[in-house]
Amino acid sequence: MKQLSLFNEPIEKIPVTPKGYKGLAGFHKYWGKKPPEAWSFLIENLTKEKDLILDPFLGSGLIAKKCADLNRRFVGFDINPFSIELTKLCLDLPDYTKLKKALDILKEKIKPDIDLLYMTSTGEIITHILWKGNKIDRLWEKTGRKRIELALPADEVSKLENFVSKAMPIKKKLNLFDNSRINTRKDISLKDLFTSRALVATDKLILSFSRHNGNVHRALMLILTASLGQMSNMVFAVTRRGKTKGTETEKIEVGSWVIGYWRPEQHFEINAWNCFENKANKLLKAVRDTDGGNIVKISNSFGDFTDSRNTSYLKVGDSEVLLQDIPDNTVKLILTDPPHGDRIPYLELSELWNTFLGFEADFDNELVVSDAKGRNKDTDQYNRKLSAIFADCVRVLEPQGFLAVMFNARSSEHWKSLHTLEAMSEMEYVGCYPMNYSAGSVIQDNRKGGLISDYVLLYGKQIAYVLRKKINQQFGVIDNWSAEYPKVGNQQ
Repeated sequence: MKQLSLFNEPIEKIPVTPKGYKGLAGFHKYWGKKPPEAWSFLIENLTKEKDLILDPFLGSGLIAKKCADLNRRFVGFDINPFSIELTKLCLDLPDYTKLKKALDILKEKIKPDIDLLYMTSTGEIITHILWKGNKIDRLWEKTGRKRIELALPADEVSKLENFVSKAMPIKKKLNLFDNSRINTRKDISLKDLFTSRALVATDKLILSFSRHNGNVHRALMLILTASLGQMSNMVFAVTRRGKTKGTETEKIEVGSWVIGYWRPEQHFEINAWNCFENKANKLLKAVRDTDGGNIVKISNSFGDFTDSRNTSYLKVGDSEVLLQDIPDNTVKLILTDPPHGDRIPYLELSELWNTFLGFEADFDNELVVSDAKGRNKDTDQYNRKLSAIFADCVRVLEPQGFLAVMFNARSSEHWKSLHTLEAMSEMEYVGCYPMNYSAGSVIQDNRKGGLISDYVLLYGKQIAYVLRKKINQQFGVIDNWSAEYPKVGNQQ
């Protein structure tokens, strides 16, 4: 017989190693994305339908989507404009037929123009260009799934290397910092990250999107941002695969945009239309396969949210400020995955997407520990800000409500703000369990002291002894559930 949750529904066992990201959850890259099933488990077992759930660090928006699917009301904040835009896509998907029609028009009207950027003198459409520094080494076209190498005259290769166009791209300026950890400088520009050919292609796409509006326009822009990494000069070439096993191959494989703004000496330039179309097909399939579910109406203010039947309220901004608009004792469950110390500089890594979307990020008020020179984002500042945000989270939480935090950090210093939760007289630590990542990370797997899992830490507000005991019994179905606090800074 299955155990029952707090609301007398069957409680299912959640795997410590969840499935990979598929469908809508896998459409767009987002740094530090967490597995959807982890959130579903908590939502289903700590709340009932129509309860209010809050996430002050919205991230990829997967919590918001799960709340909508499970008929919970939701409030989400994030200082990253891209995060809010991606969440709006998740909650307000375009009609499949309308999106497909828009993409079909693009293929008919814009693809031929982009093809010309990659066309040889004999009519082949180049799909892959291998660069070594500022020189083209090899080129391919693609037939089906097979790449066929092309041999072009030297003068034609030179034209491809020195491509210029009278159609100048829309001027966009990156706002980055000197940060060696993610390979950026203050003066880095889009021309450092993309060939002129790719920038002209993105310009043509963006201009063509202007005939669309609403959620179709949003979807098209997010398809573009999802494509940018593979359109860029940051796609490394995989060579000498099998060397360590004695089965080395001469085949050169296409890598991907990994993390940061590293531009390898040997890298691929991939046909921009192909990159766009690949992501477009993924979103189309996700839209087709996603059940209509509950109709999600998104409010633009908390007042409108409380006065209407709208089911979600999303806002770009500093959670330390935005939480002040929420009355005391109104939220049943807070689910959040805050920045974990110095692990991921979200705004710096999202700047490429925000630039193409036309958004300006508020770097000054970001909660992060950053290596970037001049940002003054140290551990003390991080702990002060996160402690203040947690204090407001406790204020808005209902008595006998819960706060679940996904967290892990290499340094014990980054855990100090969580200890402030335990010190609050209204709050009580209930327990935790480990949650492995759904996908490997080159940075986390190779960085010294890298972590391979987070903890889900559960706190309750003014919870009775009987309720705490019941939670420990019911959450005991989770692998490695423990009522003990994790070893601070534990490295798995």
